[in-house]
Amino acid sequence: MEVAFSWMALRDRFFTPTTAKAILSWRLLLGAGVGVLAAVAGLPVVAAVAIGVVVYAGSVLLALPRPARRAAIDPFTVGEPWRHFIHAAQRSQRQLATTVGATATGPLRDRLQGILERLDGALAESWQIAKRGDEIDHVVGGLDPTRLRSQLDTLRGRAGAAPTDESSASIASVESQLASADRLKALSASTADRLRLTQARLDELVSRAAEISVGAGDTDHLANEVDDLVLELEAMRLAVAELPQQS
Repeated sequence: MEVAFSWMALRDRFFTPTTAKAILSWRLLLGAGVGVLAAVAGLPVVAAVAIGVVVYAGSVLLALPRPARRAAIDPFTVGEPWRHFIHAAQRSQRQLATTVGATATGPLRDRLQGILERLDGALAESWQIAKRGDEIDHVVGGLDPTRLRSQLDTLRGRAGAAPTDESSASIASVESQLASADRLKALSASTADRLRLTQARLDELVSRAAEISVGAGDTDHLANEVDDLVLELEAMRLAVAELPQQS
Protein backbone atom coordinates (compact mmCIF):
# COMPACT_ATOMS: atom_id res chain seq x y z
CA MET A 1 0.00 0.00 0.00
CA GLU A 2 1.34 3.43 -0.91
CA VAL A 3 2.18 5.46 2.21
CA ALA A 4 1.29 9.14 1.85
CA PHE A 5 2.83 11.95 3.85
CA SER A 6 0.50 12.75 6.72
CA TRP A 7 0.25 16.46 7.45
CA MET A 8 -2.06 15.66 10.36
CA ALA A 9 0.64 13.52 11.98
CA LEU A 10 3.28 16.24 11.53
CA ARG A 11 0.95 18.87 12.95
CA ASP A 12 0.19 16.74 15.99
CA ARG A 13 3.91 16.20 16.58
CA PHE A 14 4.62 19.92 16.18
CA PHE A 15 2.12 21.21 18.74
CA THR A 16 3.70 19.52 21.75
CA PRO A 17 5.55 20.80 24.86
CA THR A 18 8.72 19.15 23.57
CA THR A 19 8.61 21.15 20.35
CA ALA A 20 7.80 24.38 22.21
CA LYS A 21 10.92 23.92 24.34
CA ALA A 22 12.98 23.19 21.23
CA ILE A 23 11.81 26.41 19.56
CA LEU A 24 12.82 28.53 22.55
CA SER A 25 16.14 26.88 23.31
CA TRP A 26 19.84 26.97 22.48
CA ARG A 27 18.84 26.28 18.89
CA LEU A 28 18.12 30.00 18.50
CA LEU A 29 21.73 30.76 19.40
CA LEU A 30 22.91 27.99 17.09
CA GLY A 31 21.07 29.48 14.12
CA ALA A 32 22.23 32.99 14.95
CA GLY A 33 25.82 31.83 15.43
CA VAL A 34 25.90 30.00 12.09
CA GLY A 35 24.46 33.08 10.40
CA VAL A 36 27.10 35.33 11.93
CA LEU A 37 29.89 32.95 10.92
CA ALA A 38 28.53 32.85 7.39
CA ALA A 39 28.53 36.67 7.24
CA VAL A 40 32.04 36.86 8.64
CA ALA A 41 33.12 34.37 6.00
CA GLY A 42 32.09 36.90 3.39
CA LEU A 43 28.64 35.70 2.34
CA PRO A 44 25.99 38.33 1.62
CA VAL A 45 23.87 39.24 4.64
CA VAL A 46 20.71 37.80 3.08
CA ALA A 47 22.42 34.48 2.37
CA ALA A 48 23.96 34.39 5.86
CA VAL A 49 20.56 35.00 7.48
CA ALA A 50 18.98 32.31 5.28
CA ILE A 51 21.64 29.79 6.30
CA GLY A 52 21.10 30.60 9.97
CA VAL A 53 17.33 30.17 9.62
CA VAL A 54 17.75 26.85 7.82
CA VAL A 55 20.09 25.53 10.52
CA TYR A 56 17.70 26.68 13.25
CA ALA A 57 14.62 25.20 11.55
CA GLY A 58 16.45 21.94 10.86
CA SER A 59 17.51 21.57 14.48
CA VAL A 60 13.92 22.16 15.62
CA LEU A 61 12.60 19.56 13.18
CA LEU A 62 15.11 17.04 14.50
CA ALA A 63 13.73 17.68 17.99
CA LEU A 64 10.14 16.84 17.02
CA PRO A 65 8.74 13.83 18.89
CA ARG A 66 9.03 10.74 16.76
CA PRO A 67 5.73 9.19 15.67
CA ALA A 68 4.84 6.11 17.68
CA ARG A 69 5.27 2.87 15.81
CA ARG A 70 2.23 0.68 15.66
CA ALA A 71 2.65 -2.92 16.63
CA ALA A 72 2.95 -5.34 13.73
CA ILE A 73 -0.30 -7.13 12.98
CA ASP A 74 -0.04 -10.88 12.53
CA PRO A 75 -3.44 -12.65 12.52
CA PHE A 76 -1.74 -16.05 12.74
CA THR A 77 -0.60 -15.31 16.30
CA VAL A 78 -4.18 -15.37 17.60
CA GLY A 79 -6.85 -18.06 17.48
CA GLU A 80 -10.37 -18.02 16.13
CA PRO A 81 -12.62 -16.09 15.90
CA TRP A 82 -10.09 -13.28 16.38
CA ARG A 83 -7.95 -14.35 13.44
CA HIS A 84 -10.97 -14.17 11.15
CA PHE A 85 -11.82 -10.64 12.34
CA ILE A 86 -8.32 -9.34 11.65
CA HIS A 87 -8.15 -11.00 8.24
CA ALA A 88 -11.48 -9.36 7.39
CA ALA A 89 -10.32 -5.94 8.62
CA GLN A 90 -7.10 -6.22 6.60
CA ARG A 91 -9.13 -7.19 3.55
CA SER A 92 -11.29 -4.09 3.99
CA GLN A 93 -8.17 -1.95 4.31
CA ARG A 94 -6.75 -3.39 1.09
CA GLN A 95 -10.03 -2.80 -0.73
CA LEU A 96 -10.06 0.84 0.31
CA ALA A 97 -6.39 1.22 -0.64
CA THR A 98 -7.24 -0.17 -4.08
CA THR A 99 -10.12 2.30 -4.38
CA VAL A 100 -7.86 5.20 -3.44
CA GLY A 101 -5.18 4.05 -5.88
CA ALA A 102 -7.70 3.88 -8.71
CA THR A 103 -9.04 7.39 -8.02
CA ALA A 104 -7.73 10.18 -10.21
CA THR A 105 -5.20 12.50 -8.60
CA GLY A 106 -6.93 15.49 -7.07
CA PRO A 107 -8.90 16.71 -4.04
CA LEU A 108 -11.20 13.66 -4.02
CA ARG A 109 -8.28 11.26 -3.90
CA ASP A 110 -6.66 13.32 -1.14
CA ARG A 111 -9.84 13.13 0.96
CA LEU A 112 -10.11 9.39 0.38
CA GLN A 113 -6.45 9.02 1.36
CA GLY A 114 -7.23 10.77 4.62
CA ILE A 115 -10.09 8.33 5.23
CA LEU A 116 -7.72 5.43 4.51
CA GLU A 117 -5.33 6.75 7.13
CA ARG A 118 -8.21 6.94 9.63
CA LEU A 119 -9.03 3.35 8.74
CA ASP A 120 -5.51 2.37 9.77
CA GLY A 121 -6.52 3.45 13.28
CA ALA A 122 -9.57 1.19 13.16
CA LEU A 123 -7.40 -1.77 12.16
CA ALA A 124 -4.92 -1.05 14.95
CA GLU A 125 -7.71 -0.90 17.54
CA SER A 126 -9.26 -4.12 16.21
CA TRP A 127 -5.90 -5.83 16.51
CA GLN A 128 -5.51 -4.84 20.15
CA ILE A 129 -9.03 -6.07 20.92
CA ALA A 130 -8.38 -9.35 19.11
CA LYS A 131 -5.17 -9.95 21.04
CA ARG A 132 -6.92 -9.30 24.34
CA GLY A 133 -9.80 -11.56 23.37
CA ASP A 134 -7.33 -14.29 22.51
CA GLU A 135 -5.63 -13.83 25.90
CA ILE A 136 -9.00 -14.19 27.65
CA ASP A 137 -9.68 -17.40 25.73
CA HIS A 138 -6.32 -18.78 26.84
CA VAL A 139 -7.14 -17.95 30.46
CA VAL A 140 -10.47 -19.75 30.13
CA GLY A 141 -8.70 -22.72 28.55
CA GLY A 142 -6.26 -22.82 31.46
CA LEU A 143 -9.11 -22.81 33.96
CA ASP A 144 -10.72 -25.70 32.03
CA PRO A 145 -14.44 -25.26 32.90
CA THR A 146 -15.21 -28.87 31.94
CA ARG A 147 -12.66 -30.16 34.44
CA LEU A 148 -13.90 -27.75 37.09
CA ARG A 149 -17.52 -28.89 36.70
CA SER A 150 -16.47 -32.52 36.96
CA GLN A 151 -14.40 -31.72 40.04
CA LEU A 152 -17.30 -29.80 41.56
CA ASP A 153 -19.68 -32.70 41.03
CA THR A 154 -17.22 -35.05 42.70
CA LEU A 155 -16.70 -32.75 45.68
CA ARG A 156 -20.42 -32.23 46.16
CA GLY A 157 -21.01 -35.97 46.02
CA ARG A 158 -18.43 -36.57 48.72
CA ALA A 159 -19.67 -33.70 50.85
CA GLY A 160 -23.22 -35.02 50.67
CA ALA A 161 -22.17 -38.21 52.40
CA ALA A 162 -19.93 -36.61 55.02
CA PRO A 163 -19.73 -32.78 54.86
CA THR A 164 -16.72 -31.13 56.51
CA ASP A 165 -15.30 -27.63 56.73
CA GLU A 166 -12.54 -28.68 54.33
CA SER A 167 -14.96 -30.04 51.74
CA SER A 168 -17.07 -26.88 51.97
CA ALA A 169 -13.98 -24.72 51.42
CA SER A 170 -12.93 -26.85 48.44
CA ILE A 171 -16.39 -26.56 46.91
CA ALA A 172 -16.38 -22.78 47.39
CA SER A 173 -12.95 -22.52 45.74
CA VAL A 174 -13.97 -24.55 42.69
CA GLU A 175 -17.25 -22.63 42.41
CA SER A 176 -15.30 -19.35 42.45
CA GLN A 177 -12.97 -20.56 39.69
CA LEU A 178 -15.90 -21.78 37.64
CA ALA A 179 -17.70 -18.44 38.06
CA SER A 180 -14.56 -16.64 36.84
CA ALA A 181 -14.33 -18.91 33.82
CA ASP A 182 -18.00 -18.34 32.99
CA ARG A 183 -17.64 -14.56 33.26
CA LEU A 184 -14.59 -14.57 31.01
CA LYS A 185 -16.32 -16.80 28.46
CA ALA A 186 -19.29 -14.43 28.42
CA LEU A 187 -16.97 -11.45 27.99
CA SER A 188 -15.12 -13.16 25.13
CA ALA A 189 -18.41 -13.94 23.39
CA SER A 190 -19.80 -10.42 23.79
CA THR A 191 -16.53 -8.86 22.59
CA ALA A 192 -16.53 -11.14 19.54
CA ASP A 193 -20.13 -10.15 18.79
CA ARG A 194 -19.29 -6.44 18.98
CA LEU A 195 -16.18 -6.88 16.84
CA ARG A 196 -18.25 -8.80 14.29
CA LEU A 197 -20.70 -5.88 14.14
CA THR A 198 -17.95 -3.30 13.70
CA GLN A 199 -16.51 -5.39 10.87
CA ALA A 200 -19.89 -5.33 9.12
CA ARG A 201 -19.93 -1.54 9.50
CA LEU A 202 -16.38 -1.36 8.20
CA ASP A 203 -17.31 -3.36 5.09
CA GLU A 204 -20.22 -0.98 4.51
CA LEU A 205 -18.00 2.09 4.82
CA VAL A 206 -15.48 0.65 2.36
CA SER A 207 -18.28 -0.03 -0.13
CA ARG A 208 -19.50 3.54 0.22
CA ALA A 209 -15.97 4.81 -0.35
CA ALA A 210 -16.01 3.00 -3.70
CA GLU A 211 -19.18 4.91 -4.60
CA ILE A 212 -17.64 8.19 -3.48
CA SER A 213 -14.59 7.55 -5.65
CA VAL A 214 -16.83 7.96 -8.70
CA GLY A 215 -18.54 11.03 -7.31
CA ALA A 216 -21.60 9.39 -5.72
CA GLY A 217 -21.34 10.41 -2.07
CA ASP A 218 -20.09 12.77 0.62
CA THR A 219 -16.50 12.30 1.81
CA ASP A 220 -17.00 14.43 4.93
CA HIS A 221 -19.91 12.31 6.11
CA LEU A 222 -17.95 9.12 5.44
CA ALA A 223 -14.90 10.47 7.29
CA ASN A 224 -17.07 11.27 10.31
CA GLU A 225 -18.50 7.77 10.32
CA VAL A 226 -15.02 6.24 10.14
CA ASP A 227 -13.97 8.44 13.06
CA ASP A 228 -17.01 7.27 15.04
CA LEU A 229 -16.07 3.66 14.31
CA VAL A 230 -12.51 4.24 15.50
CA LEU A 231 -13.78 5.83 18.72
CA GLU A 232 -16.11 2.88 19.31
CA LEU A 233 -13.26 0.43 18.81
CA GLU A 234 -11.04 2.45 21.13
CA ALA A 235 -13.73 2.31 23.82
CA MET A 236 -13.98 -1.47 23.34
CA ARG A 237 -10.22 -1.83 23.65
CA LEU A 238 -10.08 0.22 26.83
CA ALA A 239 -12.99 -1.70 28.36
CA VAL A 240 -11.29 -5.04 27.73
CA ALA A 241 -7.83 -3.79 28.69
CA GLU A 242 -9.08 -2.59 32.08
CA LEU A 243 -9.90 -6.15 33.11
CA PRO A 244 -7.58 -7.49 35.80
CA GLN A 245 -4.84 -9.65 34.35
CA GLN A 246 -5.40 -13.28 35.31
CA SER A 247 -3.01 -16.19 35.27
